[in-house]
Amino acid sequence: MNMKKPYRIAERNIVISSLHAEVHRLCAAYLSCDSAPDFVVETTQADIDFEREKSAREDEAEGIPVRQFPDGYLETLAVYRKIAEKMPDYDTILFHGSCVAVDGVGYLFTAKSGTGKSTHTRLWRELLGDRAVMVNDDKPLIRIRDAGAATVYGTPWDGKHRLSTNIAVPLKALCLLERAEQNTIRPVTRGEAYPMLLQQVYRPMDSMAMSKTLTLIDRLTASVSLWRLGCNTEIEAARVAYDAMKG
Repeated sequence: MNMKKPYRIAERNIVISSLHAEVHRLCAAYLSCDSAPDFVVETTQADIDFEREKSAREDEAEGIPVRQFPDGYLETLAVYRKIAEKMPDYDTILFHGSCVAVDGVGYLFTAKSGTGKSTHTRLWRELLGDRAVMVNDDKPLIRIRDAGAATVYGTPWDGKHRLSTNIAVPLKALCLLERAEQNTIRPVTRGEAYPMLLQQVYRPMDSMAMSKTLTLIDRLTASVSLWRLGCNTEIEAARVAYDAMKG
């Protein structure tokens, strides 16, 4: 039996109709009273099976044993995929990264999985204390308006550490993170950043949505400062990064 509830995520009213209750537990902090949805997301068993097959292919490609996930968890992935497919219509993209806000301004770090994004934003929170708030530790949404202003949003899909806040903050800077023995940071050009940005943005299957996504990436690179950080896991890494990126 389908379960249907309304949510407000990244300034959009979204009704989620699911087969399992897990997605509604996940999204509980985003529950909304608004009755007029911008769009409706409805999942089927075929959507869940797609996520299972995709996960299995990825495990095989990485050379690890195929993991077995319950349908309820896989449905949460299917729901977010459907949301991400619709969001370019609202100038919004899903981005793989860890975003921390300091004094109400967002700083977003991206890298290949396992590089240490979460570790680095944890160092920011240790360094800056209550001034630093996690926006989202894994898959935030970013809205890029025509005027060039980017806003980053917390979402329920916030990684294995479950670190996020239901807030929206202006995005000031985006940083490509790499491991290094010494802490160094420098600004990068759009051309340097673009390959990683394209890799880390959710790329819709619909060709029109994909075209909009590419336009939004271009807007994003014109809306925020772009950086490359080589860092270790000492708190000095956060100090070096913040001092440079805060401008």
